[in-house]
Amino acid sequence: MNKENMMKKLLMLDFMVSDLHLYLNTHPTDKAAIAEYNKINEMAAEIREDYEKLHGPLCSYRSMSDENHWSWLSEHCPWECEYNITMNEGGQS
Repeated sequence: MNKENMMKKLLMLDFMVSDLHLYLNTHPTDKAAIAEYNKINEMAAEIREDYEKLHGPLCSYRSMSDENHWSWLSEHCPWECEYNITMNEGGQS
């Protein structure tokens, strides 16, 4: 998966997790929703980890730097790229 597709997938998964989070605030005993939340959150974590290994950190507070150089500002920040996702009829961009 290339950098752009990884970011798109991560944004979609993070949106789904946020939506389920809101739902679970009002339906805290919905076991199916809890299972789906955990599954999607895990998928997002895996993609985030893979993205950061290949392309650098997505957040400054998750950035690891060596002792001699603060690396967070070494490259473009993730939000400097355009990620305006449009969905086609099949739900994929």
